[in-house]
Amino acid sequence: MSDLVKIPMFPLALFPLPGELVPLHIFEPRYKQLLEDVEQRDISFGIYFNHATNTEKLGAMVKLESVIKRYPGGESDIIVKCVDLFHMATLHRTYRDKLYPGGEVDLWKIKLSDSVTDKLRLEFESFRSLMNLKNYSGDLSFFTIANELNLDFTDRLRFVLLDTEKKESFLFSRLQYQKQLLQQVEKAKDVFHLN
Repeated sequence: MSDLVKIPMFPLALFPLPGELVPLHIFEPRYKQLLEDVEQRDISFGIYFNHATNTEKLGAMVKLESVIKRYPGGESDIIVKCVDLFHMATLHRTYRDKLYPGGEVDLWKIKLSDSVTDKLRLEFESFRSLMNLKNYSGDLSFFTIANELNLDFTDRLRFVLLDTEKKESFLFSRLQYQKQLLQQVEKAKDVFHLN
């Protein structure tokens, strides 16, 4: 295990994956304070996946992308982007002298530049074609594909713990399954006639 890092923490029943954009509504006083600190000091914070299935104590390191709306009562709608994952060693009720929680985490240092095999890229392009989307033009990583598949929390936890070869296999099978569903929807359109 590498050195632990102390970070501000926002426990939620959310588990974003690297590269994913997540909307949050900030309304509690402690998280209003967190947002203020994030804006003033340009810091990242952790979203600890606060769920019974999270036996590995995983979470996501996020960075503020934008504040969408500020309300008169001090509430805010924001967008954060997941930049890394972590394993949480400890969760503290407060972070230093702040109202919001903090934690000691081991960052995974995920690289979104790691590319996928041609086989997986072709399957992903085929999936996007069925969705009537253009081919993906940026760097394509496992996490890019996983984010497009809209995995549930159980699958997200399972996915991030897999080794590279198994991640590829996991995504390939999910892409094939989603493609079958899309093809069945298309076939069903031909069966039903509008009157």
